[in-house]
Amino acid sequence: MVLLSPSIGALRKLMRICERYAEAQGLRYNSKKSELLVFKAGKKVYANVPPLYLGGVALNRVERFKYLGHWVSDNLSDDEDVERERRALAVRCNMLARRFARCSDSVKVTLFKAYCQSFYTCSLWVRYTQRAYNALRVQYNNAFRVLLELPRYCSASEMFTTRRVDSFKAIIRKRCASMLRRLRTSSNGILSALADRWDSAILRHWIRLHSD
Repeated sequence: MVLLSPSIGALRKLMRICERYAEAQGLRYNSKKSELLVFKAGKKVYANVPPLYLGGVALNRVERFKYLGHWVSDNLSDDEDVERERRALAVRCNMLARRFARCSDSVKVTLFKAYCQSFYTCSLWVRYTQRAYNALRVQYNNAFRVLLELPRYCSASEMFTTRRVDSFKAIIRKRCASMLRRLRTSSNGILSALADRWDSAILRHWIRLHSD
């Protein structure tokens, strides 16, 4: 579970609520597996943060942590999560190319769509460098070339169009549109509010993706 708070004092109150509930239910939080992350406010850095205790044990402060497979960093950068997906894509592509080298192109295309187009949590990517983003795009294009044994420098748009496979940008746009639709139809007031705030960084990013 994740607790979010604008201050250490408020976070302490939330943790006391959790501790009381755990005690009433006969449960215990694992302090060794619990961590504290302080998000940076622009260029403002909080060097001296009061200690936070869970079960009498001070929590270790980290600069990043992995939650449900998604890397969260204190500077809100998505570069590390984009790189995680790039590496995972490379592993899946090499596995397909090695095991199904003798299959027909239609079978390879089906396998590619099933294993290489997930881009887990890509709809949450807002702050990333163009270098990290392009590295994933190139990896996606090269994965398709390797699997179908196409020339290294063949046109990416042509090879996807002729085989009716979504390009990298098309997949990202579809994932973001799907996320926006689910937020707007959600019964959760907090989630639906994210889709209605025009000053939201994530909404501006989704709009920019569809306007490019």
